[in-house]
Amino acid sequence: MRIALAQILSSTEPSANLGLVEDNARRAADAGARMVLFPEATMCRFGVPLAPIAEPLDGPWASAVRAIAQRYGIVVVAGMFCPSDDGRVTNTLIAAGPGGDGLIEEHYHKIHLYDAFGFTESRTVAPGFEPTMITVDGVGVGLTTCYDIRFPELYVELARRGARIITVHASWGSGPGKLEQWTLLARARALDTTGIVVAVDQALPEREIAAIGPTGVGGSLVASATGETIASAGADVQLLITDVDLTGVEQARKSIAVLDNRTAFASSSRAQSLG
Repeated sequence: MRIALAQILSSTEPSANLGLVEDNARRAADAGARMVLFPEATMCRFGVPLAPIAEPLDGPWASAVRAIAQRYGIVVVAGMFCPSDDGRVTNTLIAAGPGGDGLIEEHYHKIHLYDAFGFTESRTVAPGFEPTMITVDGVGVGLTTCYDIRFPELYVELARRGARIITVHASWGSGPGKLEQWTLLARARALDTTGIVVAVDQALPEREIAAIGPTGVGGSLVASATGETIASAGADVQLLITDVDLTGVEQARKSIAVLDNRTAFASSSRAQSLG
């Protein structure tokens, strides 16, 4: 399967960011990609109040994303913000487009909120609770967001539900060692699941923007089922297109049978952590 990772720099203008979605979706479709993945906070970068930006899943921004996916015949997954019932917002991925067996209309609300490194996402963002998958050409694809990547139990659960590819959509915070942690965690989650991990980040912004919060470091990458880096991006804006070999997932799951060999303790812990 050919997959495109759109490492963009989101602005604070949702309409302008829709232009980035359209341009990259068109280019990805022209290159033969079946999916084009955008980062967390594609709708609007972090560092500004999110409540005035947030829209429901049937609002104009999400509807425009669906129209773009339909127009170019490609599955689009992108980060947006939706209003929450408690006055906060949800950090949401919208997934849309022709999946091969029907039209994909799905969403994922980020489960693990980024209350770390001096940032408190939970003050303004309400958590999700349910792992989410889509199916593209018969292939199970799990959806995750940024800080989720530090919690292997979510990835194992998605793999147990049938995901052979798991995507990570991030606006990764900068700082000493953070880029190295991002790439290490993506490769580790691939090993945990013996699946392919496709991790797309915001590009590295200017220094003054990077200082206001988690706004991206670049380094988007694809990790194989054995933890090898198949493709990677630098720090700047880039459309990274790569082919992933799904036969390698089956081979890895036969030779490194971690999903089958997990203990009852691990299964019980997973069930408790995911409610």
